[in-house]
Amino acid sequence: MSSPSEPTSPSDRTREAEHKEARTKAHADREPTPDEEKLAERDELDPEVAEHYEEMTERGAKQKGEGRVP
Repeated sequence: MSSPSEPTSPSDRTREAEHKEARTKAHADREPTPDEEKLAERDELDPEVAEHYEEMTERGAKQKGEGRVP
C-alpha cells in the first residue's frame, strides 16, 4: 500500500470507468414531482432568500484578494 505522498497509477479498470463516465451526457436523475413543478412556476420569491442573494452578490462584488476576478 502506498503512502499519500507517493504517486499512484490508476488501474485499467479505473481508467475504463473514468472514460465511460466522461462520455455520459448530463441528465436529470428523475422527472420533477407535481409539487416541484408547481413551485418552479411561481413568480414570487421568498423574501429572505432574495435578501440573502442580494447580500451575497454585494459581498462577492467587494471581494478582495486571492480568487478575485478583476
